[in-house]
Amino acid sequence: MTNPMQPSRQTPGLPTPPKGWPIGSYATYAEAQRAVDYLSDEHFTVEDVTIVGVDLMQVERVIGRLTWGKVIGGGIVSGAWLGLFFGILVSIVVSGNALVPILFGLVGGVVFGLISATIPYAATRGQRDFASTMQLVAGRYDVLCDPKSAEKARNMLARLNP
Repeated sequence: MTNPMQPSRQTPGLPTPPKGWPIGSYATYAEAQRAVDYLSDEHFTVEDVTIVGVDLMQVERVIGRLTWGKVIGGGIVSGAWLGLFFGILVSIVVSGNALVPILFGLVGGVVFGLISATIPYAATRGQRDFASTMQLVAGRYDVLCDPKSAEKARNMLARLNP
């Protein structure tokens, strides 16, 4: 029986370092995924395999300049879609004129979208006049395998065409 007052050695849900022997190293995630897929196709026990990104980098790709017009337009469009969606949902369940909830939803969505887009942009005070996307990428991707079957996996991957 375990003592609830003593913490266990391994807390469920917390990240743990990967274990296993390296059976391949790849420049891209797609290549590592292809290797594991090949093992799966060859009926290898892929539950023993782990893909590990090594040398992690956060990459921010700039996709364009932001202007007040783009911010306002984007807020209106996204708010209109959200308001239209909720207006249609409400119009399905209410009796009477179905157009009224749709129009209220549309107008409310536009107002909400406008506010939720312009306030954060105004708060930056011109310090961030560009749009970007953020990605976490690795310098390489290692494929690890449980030691009991690592040699077999390595031999199978040696037959995989590059």
